[in-house]
Amino acid sequence: MQVQQTAEGSTDMSEDAQRTHPQKRVSKREYIAGVAERSGLPATTVSQVYEAGIAELLDIVVRGDRVMLTGFGRFYPQAHKGHRVQFADGQDGEGMVIDDYSVLKFSATREVNKLLDAPRMSADQAEGG
Repeated sequence: MQVQQTAEGSTDMSEDAQRTHPQKRVSKREYIAGVAERSGLPATTVSQVYEAGIAELLDIVVRGDRVMLTGFGRFYPQAHKGHRVQFADGQDGEGMVIDDYSVLKFSATREVNKLLDAPRMSADQAEGG
């Protein structure tokens, strides 16, 4: 794994290392603890707000509306058409029909996407490219 130092002195993984290095999964508990520390609120309060926020977001999207969080992104339902699937081990060759369904989609703002790209850009600048 290649780790490079940026102009600011922090280290960033190269693009190759990012592809081979698995991303750390942050649990709900860790996320709530981080928000509690950042906000100075008790973890129980943050947990209640988290649960209420997720429930409200899902209620809005389930009824077919979009949630726009200015400066962050939007959540929205996306419909998919049903289709027939054939299984490799299908003995009868019939397959199965999947009904129409919806999925939850998220689209980040440009600002958020730039933040995600910043570590890679810093590493490129440190290399001189």
